[in-house]
Amino acid sequence: MKPDTSSDPHTGLAVLKAFLSERSPLGPLRVMAERVGRFFQVPLPGFKPYIVYGPEAARKVLVTERDKFLWRNHDPVTDLLDHGVLVTDGEEHDRYRKLMEPALHPGQLPAYAGLMLRQTDRVTATWQDGQTVDMLVEGRKIALLIVMEALFSVDAWDDLPRIWTPILKAIDYISPGAWILWRKIPRPGYKKHLKALDAYLYEIIAKRRAAITNHQLPITDLLQHLLDAGLPDERIRDQMLTMLIAGHDTSTALLAWVFALLGQHPEIHARLVRELDESEADSRPRLLDEVIKETLRLYPPIHIGNRIAAEEVTFGEGETIPVGARMFYSIYLTQRDPSIWEDADQFCPERFAHGRKTPPSSYIPFGGGPRACIGAAFGQAEARIVIARLLQAFDFEPIHPEKIYPHMGATLEPRPGVFMKISRRQSSNHKSQI
Repeated sequence: MKPDTSSDPHTGLAVLKAFLSERSPLGPLRVMAERVGRFFQVPLPGFKPYIVYGPEAARKVLVTERDKFLWRNHDPVTDLLDHGVLVTDGEEHDRYRKLMEPALHPGQLPAYAGLMLRQTDRVTATWQDGQTVDMLVEGRKIALLIVMEALFSVDAWDDLPRIWTPILKAIDYISPGAWILWRKIPRPGYKKHLKALDAYLYEIIAKRRAAITNHQLPITDLLQHLLDAGLPDERIRDQMLTMLIAGHDTSTALLAWVFALLGQHPEIHARLVRELDESEADSRPRLLDEVIKETLRLYPPIHIGNRIAAEEVTFGEGETIPVGARMFYSIYLTQRDPSIWEDADQFCPERFAHGRKTPPSSYIPFGGGPRACIGAAFGQAEARIVIARLLQAFDFEPIHPEKIYPHMGATLEPRPGVFMKISRRQSSNHKSQI
């Protein structure tokens, strides 16, 4: 067993310096990883989760010993999603997932391409030449419109003013905060907005039930699969809210980080635009895929996995997590492990250029095993289509890209935003990139 250096005052000082300099817990996590290793415990009062990372730990948690861990816990995410597929275990989870998979099957992706392009164009039609836009905000608009139409057949354009703040409040509600140290801390300012979001979803369910009663044309989206299975409105709401929050917030973070990194690396940005311009219609430009993969490596939207140990679990040489303890496996640390990734903290899309092999479970932006992200294929197709469309239609000039830092919210997102001065390209060549 490695010596426990987590209580070393020098380590504590380094952790504090990292937090102050990076304004994020990610810095302290890296310090602990460097000084302690791939298994350590966070030494906070009342909050002492175990942290593991690396391919071996990820494979144990996600595949070989996954049954020793529970997803359901007592955090705000469970309060919000109730019995959503993300926070259930066992047969209940398997049933919901089986119902939802057909709508997100890779075979469905070509049918979604048109709506992804249409909603992207809808948002950018409001942009003016010379305007500065925040790609974190604009990307969220695009992602929300896409997920609402693709999964629920709802045109949410006119609903955005109504649901925008409730959705942001829901995301903030499940983000890390003081509740980690004091679970029962008062949290005013949420109830009204969360109720408004529920009301919106129940309205959608009610309208669909009425359409079925009136024998209107059948729809085969995710919502319809849930209705056809006979789920009560409360459980349908849980799955809808899960997909609405998880499905759009991860896409928002990925899109924003791609533009943040392109802004910081203008030579790669220029190469990507050139490759998109020169590619054949409906082809898959290699560099676009590489940029998306490398962005997901450096800034995975879901950067950490949260579990409760249902049984005692041992990692390494006698490093044990007791029953009932909270455990996090760090995707962020795993994908920046310098023993696996050369120049691990550098943005280098070319590392994915030639099918470079890494140890199994060393690249896990969508998790792994039977509970890997249900929307992984959908999200990657969405990213390719939206990013290609934007770069073909507009020139982007970054505004202070050096000031962007990662913020640990419900997802890992760039703060204070990704500000770009935009101008419409005169000779844009629009193509679909599935």
